Amino acid sequence: MSKLLLLLPAIGVGALVALQAGSNSLLGRQLGHPLSASLASLGVSLAVVIVALLALRVPMPVATGIVGTPWWGWLGGVFGAAYLTVAVMLAPQLGAATFLACVVAGQMLMSALCDQFGWAGFPVRRLSAEGVLAIALIIAGVVLLQWRGRVA
Repeated sequence: MSKLLLLLPAIGVGALVALQAGSNSLLGRQLGHPLSASLASLGVSLAVVIVALLALRVPMPVATGIVGTPWWGWLGGVFGAAYLTVAVMLAPQLGAATFLACVVAGQMLMSALCDQFGWAGFPVRRLSAEGVLAIALIIAGVVLLQWRGRVA
């Protein structure tokens, strides 16, 4: 599969993140607390994954894989819960565009560090001048979106 074709599903799930922030914020208002919305959303996620596991007949994980995973390999769930809860609280305050621009800026900064230093199991890929420019432009976008909100 061409790398160009791999971009399409990545962009698609990126678009869903914007909708996720809005739907979870609504859920937080309806349920009365951001953590209640996080719990409900994660419960729905768990149910969807269980159905997919059963439908695809995915075998149970092997014990050696569970025991042999480094401690930081289990942090994805913590990070997901943190993102979800912060999105419920801040997306309505900042607006979808500013919130997600901040999320993308954070993702780009951390992913550049992961590539540069091989963190979280990524192969080392040195950051190019174009990569630095891309990150700077994303941060500039956050600033412009925030500035736009103050002027309006």
